[in-house]
Amino acid sequence: MTGSNLSDQASVHIDAPAEKIYGIVTDVAGMGRLSPECTGGRWIDGATGPVVGARFKGTNKRGIARWSTTNTVVAAEPGKEFAFETKDSGYRWRYRIEAEGTGAVVTESREAFAERPLLARVFTKVLLGGIDGHDDELREGIVATLDRLKTLAEAG
Repeated sequence: MTGSNLSDQASVHIDAPAEKIYGIVTDVAGMGRLSPECTGGRWIDGATGPVVGARFKGTNKRGIARWSTTNTVVAAEPGKEFAFETKDSGYRWRYRIEAEGTGAVVTESREAFAERPLLARVFTKVLLGGIDGHDDELREGIVATLDRLKTLAEAG
């Protein structure tokens, strides 16, 4: 894959109930436990949890760079799917959870829903080492996030 791809995804089987997995991926405050780049988040505008239309502020870091994003939930189906759009980047992040045996297959994906805004392109080029390199890191981050999710969900 190259940084010019408009969609990235990876999947993992997790030996835990789909509802438990959903609870972990929708805990925006705890996302820093999973993601190599996102350090956490908080619900805003009166939202208290994952429902379509709810918004949350996500915080991120890479090296010395720190930034936040405003995200809107576009899918919230307990035990099945959680997705949000980050207008700041033009990307939609999605967690699909499909029950399988005693656990579930979780697929995390990132796909463009709009052109990457100019500010995001400049920020990525200047502070994150370039768009292709950062896209590669995000792709690797999906795999790392799923590995961490598996460890956390399968823990007692």
